Amino acid sequence: MACIAYHVRTGMNFPQYRSANAFSENRLRLFENRAVLFSGDRRQSFLQSFSVGKCRLSLSSLRSSAGALKSIKENSERSGFGLDERVPEERVVVLVIGGGGREHALCYALQRSHSCDAVFCAPGNAGIANSGNATCISDLDILDSSAVISFCRQWGVGLVVVGPEAPLVAGLSNDLVQAGIPTFGPSSEAAALEGSKDFMKKLCDKYGVPTAKYRTFTNPADAKQYIQDQGAPIVVKADGLAAGKGVVVAMTLEEAYEAVDLMLVKGLFGSAGCRVIIEEFLEGEEASFFALVDGQNALPLESAQDHKRVGDGDTGPNTGGMGAYSPAPILTRELQSVVMKTIILPTVKGMAAEGCKFVGVLYAGLMIEKKSGLPKLIEYNVRFGDPECQVLMVRLESDLAQVLLAACRGELGQVSLNWSPGSAMVVVMASQGYPGAYKKGSVIRNLEEAELVAPTVKIFHAGTALDSDGNFIAVGGRVIGITAKGKDIEEARDRAYQAVEEINWPEGFFRQDIGWRALPHQPFAKKG
Repeated sequence: MACIAYHVRTGMNFPQYRSANAFSENRLRLFENRAVLFSGDRRQSFLQSFSVGKCRLSLSSLRSSAGALKSIKENSERSGFGLDERVPEERVVVLVIGGGGREHALCYALQRSHSCDAVFCAPGNAGIANSGNATCISDLDILDSSAVISFCRQWGVGLVVVGPEAPLVAGLSNDLVQAGIPTFGPSSEAAALEGSKDFMKKLCDKYGVPTAKYRTFTNPADAKQYIQDQGAPIVVKADGLAAGKGVVVAMTLEEAYEAVDLMLVKGLFGSAGCRVIIEEFLEGEEASFFALVDGQNALPLESAQDHKRVGDGDTGPNTGGMGAYSPAPILTRELQSVVMKTIILPTVKGMAAEGCKFVGVLYAGLMIEKKSGLPKLIEYNVRFGDPECQVLMVRLESDLAQVLLAACRGELGQVSLNWSPGSAMVVVMASQGYPGAYKKGSVIRNLEEAELVAPTVKIFHAGTALDSDGNFIAVGGRVIGITAKGKDIEEARDRAYQAVEEINWPEGFFRQDIGWRALPHQPFAKKG
């Protein structure tokens, strides 16, 4: 279990500590040498702060370590131990906000960025902490802007990357930018693209972005009358944030009426469901399109496609996503150009014209219509998708820290991205019962063995914790994302499922057909 992957910004550079086994006996001796001028309890406290098992740190332990790091730099200069001067001109300490699989993938990519001195993650999770991809700050309140700003100033954070939507809608980016801290993530005003589907739809109407025909309602009787007039299938959406569960694709009128009652009458989603959007059902193939935005310019990422339904063959209720792959064959280069021209760029320009420039990642959920073959916008998210982020981050070869800083500075027009060839796939393992009620606390075994299936296998943690015996346990619905790269989609898929088969978690389940649209033949067959 690795500890803090940290290059002291003042010049101490220890790139070798970034591996999972960073703190071997020999490497710990190097820190002991650096700490030679400390004595007694102070020296022991410093060494313990950076030893095995201290990856999930509290703010208090970080504060004590900060003094130690400052002193060790000063003592090194005086004692002649010398510091590594091979430091690029611009280096950055990054704080990732969030604690799911998406944030783990972002930490993984940032840690591999050559310009990144350190990666913190708040609150993070047990898997992120134990992977060595970031130092998790479990007790930093990410909804308390003043606390986040104080942490950034104390630790010299030069870039904040906000993962989940809730802090964005709450205005965390606004406060950080006002404090002079570069932040990748939109303002609360711009985050309304995701925070209110009604806002997004009205923007589409105003700026000519193709989307499904719709009406917005607050009165259940009016909503039901419109549903009756339009017929089924039809889509019912809660206007606000509903943790990815506020969309009902109703195949019958009765299902649509029930969805209206759950949202407008019974208040299933609270204030997020006090207004509903009734939308036409679009037939075709869904795809995810991501673009980095700096307020004026937009830089497309590689294509990806996820699987929202819980069951094989795209059956059952919608989830946050049961798997994904990249690239997505449905999004040809020609189609990506159409998406940029008709959807992404009009949105970016429209937001700027409305006085709320968008800085962050635009995640467009698309439907490639069967009848026209052209894309229509289903919804916007204002952050990286989960699990699409996992397959994108393992394929990204560019320095993510510098790319995101360029977005914060309005300089994306000067940036190009490099991607690994081939394909990537992630298979999500979830707790039995998800997306409904599920039990917590079941033990997950053989994760290390799963990652040894191939060098290109990486497990991202979304909902794990450690029990008193040090075992990983499930504490969420979607728990882990088994990700693999391959020379093509088939090899990536085979490796991902081989890794899944190594994992011993009877209380978990997974879809066996991730990638079936790209590979139309039979699904992976389980052993035994």
